[in-house]
Amino acid sequence: MKIVKFYSRQHLVPTQRQLQKPLKSILPKVPPLRSRSNKPLAMNTEELINILTYYHLQEFSSGSELIQALQEDDYARQFVAPAGGIKHSTFFDTVNDRGVEQLLFVFTELQKQTTGILPSQHSELGDLVAIDGSLIDSVLSMHWAEYRRDSKKAKLHLGFDLNHGVPRKLFLTEGNGAERPFVSSIIEPGQTGVLDRGYQAHHLFDQWQRDGCHFVCRIKETTQKEILQEFPVHENSHVFFDAMVLLGTPNVNQTKKPVHLVGYTIDGKSYWVATDRFDLLAEQVALAYKLRWDIESFFAWWKRHLKVYHLFARSKNGLMVQILSGLITYLLLAIYCQEQHGESVSIRRVRQLRNQIRNEATQQAVAQSTIQNRKRKKLLKRLKKPPASS
Repeated sequence: MKIVKFYSRQHLVPTQRQLQKPLKSILPKVPPLRSRSNKPLAMNTEELINILTYYHLQEFSSGSELIQALQEDDYARQFVAPAGGIKHSTFFDTVNDRGVEQLLFVFTELQKQTTGILPSQHSELGDLVAIDGSLIDSVLSMHWAEYRRDSKKAKLHLGFDLNHGVPRKLFLTEGNGAERPFVSSIIEPGQTGVLDRGYQAHHLFDQWQRDGCHFVCRIKETTQKEILQEFPVHENSHVFFDAMVLLGTPNVNQTKKPVHLVGYTIDGKSYWVATDRFDLLAEQVALAYKLRWDIESFFAWWKRHLKVYHLFARSKNGLMVQILSGLITYLLLAIYCQEQHGESVSIRRVRQLRNQIRNEATQQAVAQSTIQNRKRKKLLKRLKKPPASS
């Protein structure tokens, strides 16, 4: 396997080096990008990640704008682009046809690092993974992204680590792809999937329990319930129902395994949440479901502040490269913000990071220019000095 040196080509400014430090132990193990012709590759995995994280951190609205910056902007040419530069066709050929294997490897390894660095929240509730799907607007020429007759959309199915506040697993399908089948691929035995009403399926509630996976899932209020055992409800609690039940219509879609069903009211709105977690109190079940909002907040922040859904590729491979690189950028930011500021990712810290990297690059350029001028003056002085007489 080809060993990739970590940023051996250029001297990164301190803040940029700190941001990308978690990649140092990962890059040497990444499967190398391979050329599909006799022509050598214009960039390796390290340089591809460098370009894509730069794209997500900046205010670009297209891939073409990114390439223009890599060719014309002094900072981007020196600290982001490959040593020999990058052409428009080279970049788009690479992201449309290659890179998913490498970026998925980096994302998986980086995600493992974050769980060891970021503080764990709500550990008393277990290993919680929120699961949800998010539609990505596409263009009509993206024929693989089936959604409706007059529109194309892709769908990202994401598992989100609620204990650490970071993405964990992902799958990409056409926009009308079903969401429920991906639950079994996202949660692992012992983990608890936290799900909205769209994931309610009584046969899957049974299947997940057989697989050793747990769930906390909101259900429809009209779902038929056969009460097997009621549990006491505390006075003045927002919980009004707590019982062991079978869900669904007998001989039609009723669960074979009993579930723990909790009903509660928040701000005048009633919620019914089913789980196989009988070890949790009713109030803890309500809290676990409330935490599901974190994945909604993540999607909203991610779409708004990182350049994830300004599409620079139309192939499924290219879109997956863009999404994976966006998740990698977020994980790098999560580690950086925790280590440098002891806090979670925020747009304030992202803007501060952009400015700091730019300022350091400017200072470094001034320092290099000063050194070069001194060398030039010394050389001129030596040239003007008359030769010693023999």
